[in-house]
Amino acid sequence: MMKHRERINAALRGELVDRVPVALWRHFPGDDTHADKLAARVVEFQKKYDFDFVKITPASGFRGEMYGATYVDGKNREGTRAYVTLPVQALNDWEKIVPLDAANPVFIREFTATKLVRQQIGVDTHILQTIFSPLSTAQNLAKERVWEDLRQNPEVLHRALRAITETTIRFAIANLRAGADAIFFATQSATAKSLSREEFRAFGAAYDLQVLEAIRAVKPDFVFLHIHGFDIYFDELMNYPVDVLNWHDRRTAPSLKDAREILRAAQINKTIAGGIDEYTVLGGTSRDDVLAQARDAIAQAGERGFILAAGCVTLVDTPEENIKAVVAAAR
Repeated sequence: MMKHRERINAALRGELVDRVPVALWRHFPGDDTHADKLAARVVEFQKKYDFDFVKITPASGFRGEMYGATYVDGKNREGTRAYVTLPVQALNDWEKIVPLDAANPVFIREFTATKLVRQQIGVDTHILQTIFSPLSTAQNLAKERVWEDLRQNPEVLHRALRAITETTIRFAIANLRAGADAIFFATQSATAKSLSREEFRAFGAAYDLQVLEAIRAVKPDFVFLHIHGFDIYFDELMNYPVDVLNWHDRRTAPSLKDAREILRAAQINKTIAGGIDEYTVLGGTSRDDVLAQARDAIAQAGERGFILAAGCVTLVDTPEENIKAVVAAAR
């Protein structure tokens, strides 16, 4: 019987595993604004379900909070927060976006949570900390006006993105030093609904790659890429220097099967993660439906180079028996 770390490492190498690795993650609204409470809930979740890695999910909008955004509990199924104030409400507000470092109180809160989780999770399990692409963070700071400013005042956005990139790199490295083994890198803007391909390459990929290069330089065990949203530029992001690709495969193209074929044709060897619809199946139907979808995911992806997971966060009201069904299907 492989240990968690061995199983994930074998999956990353595309080797046979004793069973398919499995992991789910979620927000912990309210508790996630306190390092000790967040760590306790993350550890509790892991001890209950025994996933093959532990993914820390900070309070939603934490990177906006670094720059002064304020929030209230969104009281939604995702466990995210609703904005009260935004740091960027006018064009000249982008001038306030400067590089931040580990003295920032949100930095301190998050890497303290990482330290606490590390202390309580054994060495046989990887811990992942969450970071976001610089352009996703810019959207977090300004909401929809980011697209107008990007197109009408590109140099203003580029200056802000350079600052956010520096902040993101520092945050990732601080958490790796605090005990995280790997990075969960999320992009929320690599979609045709937000940007043209040319815009994505100039304002998204250009900065993403700087972050990923800097992270790679400090040698994390792996980088897990989450592509959030619909109509995603999968063919662009599959070339990123990451080890795992994860997206809403049940809700947007490509399917797991198609992704495997696309990667094979391009001679790209990456692990894929997903297969579970966090909304309509995991969060809303019977245990039998969850088992069926999980088994179908394994059939699509194959047992090599695959991690059974959801397309995004597990909803806070997800029935326990459904989470257990995902784990049971893998085992």
